[in-house]
Amino acid sequence: MAIWDRLLFSFSRQVDREPTRFEIPAFTETAQTDESISLAHILEQFEDCIDVFHRNIPSIQVDIVYIPHMIDHTQLSREVMDPLSNAQTDDLSPILDQSQFEQSDDPKKIVVGILSGQVAIFHNEKVYLFFVYGPEARSVQQSETETVITGPHDAFTETAGTNLSLVRRRVKSSHLKVIKLEVGEVTKTIVFVLYIKGIANMDLVDEFVRRIREIEIDAVYDGNMFSQYIDDYPYSLFPQFLITERPDTAVSKLVGGRILAIVDGSPAVVSAPTAFFDFFSSADDYYQRWSIGTATRMLRFIAFLITITFTAVYVSVTTYHYEMIPEALILTLRDSRSKVPFPPVIEAMLMEVTIELLREAGARLPTKIGQTIGIVGGIVIGQAAVQAGLTSNILIIAVASSAISSFVIPSYVMSASIRLIRFGLILLAGIWGNFGLMAGIGFIVIHLCGLTSLGTSYLSPFAPTKWADWKDVFIRSPFSMLTARPSQVKTTNSKKNKMRK
Repeated sequence: MAIWDRLLFSFSRQVDREPTRFEIPAFTETAQTDESISLAHILEQFEDCIDVFHRNIPSIQVDIVYIPHMIDHTQLSREVMDPLSNAQTDDLSPILDQSQFEQSDDPKKIVVGILSGQVAIFHNEKVYLFFVYGPEARSVQQSETETVITGPHDAFTETAGTNLSLVRRRVKSSHLKVIKLEVGEVTKTIVFVLYIKGIANMDLVDEFVRRIREIEIDAVYDGNMFSQYIDDYPYSLFPQFLITERPDTAVSKLVGGRILAIVDGSPAVVSAPTAFFDFFSSADDYYQRWSIGTATRMLRFIAFLITITFTAVYVSVTTYHYEMIPEALILTLRDSRSKVPFPPVIEAMLMEVTIELLREAGARLPTKIGQTIGIVGGIVIGQAAVQAGLTSNILIIAVASSAISSFVIPSYVMSASIRLIRFGLILLAGIWGNFGLMAGIGFIVIHLCGLTSLGTSYLSPFAPTKWADWKDVFIRSPFSMLTARPSQVKTTNSKKNKMRK
């Protein structure tokens, strides 16, 4: 009997617990839902936010919550305030049932909507969202970093909607697809992914979207910052995605089968995938005659070789390889270096650092003062250094030539990477001479061969070799010969006659 009593007692306890286990969560969830969609709960989320306005219309029992500097006040007055202020209680249902008023019972969506420039309207325990986004924004102006002599002069702005309109204005096709994503746990930055269906490789599009969704960070402020989170090799000195502020360049990449990413709040638009040689191409190459565009592009590659090797060659030759100097020049070099107390590598590093300091100071100061610092500072410091015997005249010429050549490269990000590489080659040339210089160049080539952009070869069309794409690398062939899209994107209809940049 004792065993039977214990079994009955245990069974009765289980029966007693079952209703409690199911009823309490159901009651709690209902209580949380009623509280979460209340006006008090929403206002609590914006506690100590003085820029959040709460307006009450007591005659019809309507409360309105919005952020004034995020909305278009003209549209707010015309579409929301005037109809509600002049309405009676019986007239509210026809007004709020209109399609532009979106009913929501998700408190998180309501909070995000208010932060995104929507107006939240509370009436009879229901909440409606109305989109009146219209903050102050910079007008479309000319790009300061990608100037051209001929061609369009408009540039992207910090407003994603404006940037989308600049692209849509040039691509009037329903095949242009736009995907909206969100990046940043705190900032909730909107990122639009653009591609042309039937031209872009969908495998690359899926990979691009996957990488964006896997970003786990509190804040993203700019397209340049955003691109570093989706790099194939984040520790490489070379940028793996092309950044542009020009709508015509962005559209040319779209038509060429590439993918764009527009980051809200940034004028920098990301293009993917990208090859190393894309950074040496400019919009001017296509707006001028093909012969002029070819000559200009070849000049950029020559400038690339000068900026990474000129100073390093000076250090190597003056340190280990005097026999390479012509006889007519060696006497001049001897007289120039006779008063210099430093070895060539220290002399070169000193002047290169000085040039970088002047460059950085000129970039950070106001435009008019920055130009004065760059010109006067370079002349005064260079002349004073030569007269004081700290450096030679020939090194000043080498350093100045390298600095000028770095400005010829159209992409500022690539130009900055190349300037940093120059310091490494100078050190190698000062330690091992020509052997160190060639070893450094070989390491750079090997590193470039191993890089990828969105899983595609970074040195395309050289590795792997695609002869058809060579017509738009070192030279810019006539448009009649540019009839295929780049093999890097593996487009599905590359045989169609489509002009690209």
